[in-house]
Amino acid sequence: MSELQINTTQNVKISFTAAGVGERLIAFLIDATIKWGYIFITNFILGLIGIGGFFDEMDGWSFVALKIIIGAPAMFYTVVLESFLGGQTLGKKIMKIRVVKIDGYQASFADYLVRWFFRIVDVYFFALGFFVIVFNKRNQRIGDMATGTAVILLKDKVKISHTILENISDNYIPSYPNVIRLSDNDARIIKETFMVAKKTSDHATLLKLKSKIEEVTGTKSTERDTHSYINKILKDYNYYTQNM
Repeated sequence: MSELQINTTQNVKISFTAAGVGERLIAFLIDATIKWGYIFITNFILGLIGIGGFFDEMDGWSFVALKIIIGAPAMFYTVVLESFLGGQTLGKKIMKIRVVKIDGYQASFADYLVRWFFRIVDVYFFALGFFVIVFNKRNQRIGDMATGTAVILLKDKVKISHTILENISDNYIPSYPNVIRLSDNDARIIKETFMVAKKTSDHATLLKLKSKIEEVTGTKSTERDTHSYINKILKDYNYYTQNM
């Protein structure tokens, strides 16, 4: 499995596992089955209607146009679903994989459209995309490389607790402006140490961590306890770095 790092808009790097050829192939086959099932059913219905003489007075061009209109859902299935389901088709949902932008931004309709267009080369031109994925370190096909996207596994979802991000409300009021002296790496180390020490009730480590934070930031705790102070420092850091 290939590891993929995505930079969020807050300059936080989050690691994901790139979806492998197996997951992507199964998702493709599921989607193909759905599309072919739709085509089979609609053709069957058209056949029944035709038996009743419905198409007897329709010219050839009109019949072709009708077939194109009815076939449009199957043709644009991938690009439409990925646009409305945030980078997923039904096959991708079942396999728990998703299309994402490597730069951390949400993929746009244009990205999904370009990926869909490149399926002509990736899928229907001797399955070229299969070989490109195998030899690409990010498991990207040509359409992914053209749009700066990748397909990731969602089985191990990244929670906010795994990053330096903190949930803060819109009316949040910070108390320690000197937290901007910290770096992203400092904040990450503080959060990881804090979570482990809190979980194991390691009060000695918490006190040392509090003392080090006060030394580096030049702040003095005004909170009721060590837990509250460190938690406040992390929230303040998020507040200032996201609003600078």
